[in-house]
Amino acid sequence: MKKILLVVAFLNLAGYSVNSSPSQAPTQAPAVAAEKATEIIDYDWPKYANDSASSKYTPLDQINRDNMEQLQIVWSWDAPDNEFLKQTTKFVSGGFKSTPIKIGRTLYISTPLGFIAAIDAETGKQKWVFDTKTYEHGHPANMGFHHRGVSYYEQSDKRRVLMGTNNAFLWSLDADTGKPDKTFGTDGKVDLTLGLGQEIDRSKYSNTAAVTIVGDTVVLGSVISDMPLQNWGPKNRSEMPPGHIRGFDVNTGRQKWVFHSIPRPGEIGNETWENESWKDTGSTNVWTLMSADLELGYVYLPFGVSSNDWYGGERLGDNLFGNSIVCLDAATGSLVWYFQAIHHDLWDYDLPAAPNLVDITVGGRDIKALAQISKQGFVYVLDRVTGEPVWPIEERPVPASDMPGDRAAKTQPFPTKPAPFDLQGLDEDNLIDFTPELKAAAIEITKRYRNEGLYTPPSLKGSIQVPGDGGGGEWSGAAFDPQTSLFYIPSSTTPSVPRLLETKEGNPYRYVRGGNRWLRGPKGLPITKPPYGRISALNLNTGEYEWVVPNGEGKALREKITALGIPDPGPVGLNLFTTGITPPLLTKSLLIMALIDGEPILRAWDKATGEIVGEVILPARTMGAPMTYMINGKQYISVAAMAGAKDAKLITLALP
Repeated sequence: MKKILLVVAFLNLAGYSVNSSPSQAPTQAPAVAAEKATEIIDYDWPKYANDSASSKYTPLDQINRDNMEQLQIVWSWDAPDNEFLKQTTKFVSGGFKSTPIKIGRTLYISTPLGFIAAIDAETGKQKWVFDTKTYEHGHPANMGFHHRGVSYYEQSDKRRVLMGTNNAFLWSLDADTGKPDKTFGTDGKVDLTLGLGQEIDRSKYSNTAAVTIVGDTVVLGSVISDMPLQNWGPKNRSEMPPGHIRGFDVNTGRQKWVFHSIPRPGEIGNETWENESWKDTGSTNVWTLMSADLELGYVYLPFGVSSNDWYGGERLGDNLFGNSIVCLDAATGSLVWYFQAIHHDLWDYDLPAAPNLVDITVGGRDIKALAQISKQGFVYVLDRVTGEPVWPIEERPVPASDMPGDRAAKTQPFPTKPAPFDLQGLDEDNLIDFTPELKAAAIEITKRYRNEGLYTPPSLKGSIQVPGDGGGGEWSGAAFDPQTSLFYIPSSTTPSVPRLLETKEGNPYRYVRGGNRWLRGPKGLPITKPPYGRISALNLNTGEYEWVVPNGEGKALREKITALGIPDPGPVGLNLFTTGITPPLLTKSLLIMALIDGEPILRAWDKATGEIVGEVILPARTMGAPMTYMINGKQYISVAAMAGAKDAKLITLALP
């Protein structure tokens, strides 16, 4: 059995340990020189992204470019949702998006319907399963039944698995038995609809992200719909919950603090909510993952948009802390610093992923930084101690809104460096040009809509938005290599056309989005030139891209082009109908992602060059982020997948 030798210096990076408990492993310590190599037999993946810095990086290299295509499925675990859904037609899974964590010999994972399971990491045998009965409260807020993962806490002889649920509870389970911790909350759970200072409708408040634990504090956000429908709305806007952030004692479940994402009078940012709109605006939440610097004791929050997302007439002003990166002291919830990426968001440009915490060297200066990807295609690189930009960020004029009652911000922040990682705005130079006829037809399509580049406000006629609200960057996030300072960003262009409609009587919002969402090109083809999906390798020491390659070979698109008699344009990237949600996994030598390219595959790139070096066909479509671990000297890769609405599986691969 092949074993890996690694210098001890690697083991002092974020989240790495050799035969030690996760609670003892350092999380963001700089590399320390060592004289001898240490043999790695077991390697944990103790957090959603392997570490609190959200690196998604591991130094393991047993699986490499020479043997990637020899990977085989060694076991597959069926989610308990499958059997449950066979017995009812009342519920529908929203997708198996969870990423397991690995502690010792055990994987811990959540499922769409709210089950929590412990699985033997070597054999795939289920050790225990616990049903949070999330489904008892009906269809959850926003996107329904889905979940991204659990978190782990260890102190002395206490070992706990914690999870926030779709029906707004925070659970703490004994990691060894799966039984609720009776000393936590009430019988092992805390009701998250309590403690926000107002009555909360459980059907509008949810949690799907793995919670963040800093010291003895559990920090979590919420899922809240920010998009009212044309003929629906609460009687008043105040019934839509606010996305305030809270900290809970990890041992008792006691709420320690609340940070008002929509500031109240006397708090920083309250003046950015005109006409006292802070009183009855909802959302402004962190629905995605967070990151944390355990040495500083800081937690970093990527906030989303306020409701209503595409029309802001009822919430004039910049709307802090919407679309902001916010740094809090995790022990107290006190504000350390903030940076607002978009003022008065009208595009549903949530900050979609946890910021990556990166130690970089810029101009000879060592910086504890963070890099935040965005749906709009920018990377915001900030000093994570002070919040100051590493490279200048300029306020530049943007188009005004023509919607009655609304007022777009006059300027928006534009990073001077790095350059955008995806297409921004749509002009004739980047329209589809496989043939002159297609180019001419694409030009005519764009003339139907308002089109003034990035940050063109939504309108009644429809406005072109590139990237669309699906990104750019998405919840899949980016991966960071602490050895090279390269930052790997998967993205897709996904042009959209938000068109606003006037609501009917009884809706508290004057206008909401309606009509066609995605912008199609002629003959059902994409509106833009390829690529439609990208992988960008950005050097965060220089702010320059080392390489950019198409994400996918566009098999489905080429088939359509061939059927239309159009010459094959060569590598085109992902086709229009494939999302850019391809979460990255970074190893010592490879960038690995699961995607759909004609069929479900696990593909590996040489992380130094962007060259595809191997792929393995998977039996089902993947939806979660892949992770890797080692046990008894053997490296495994696990990823959640779904072969159908009632066939959710955790697929685990290894070398023969």
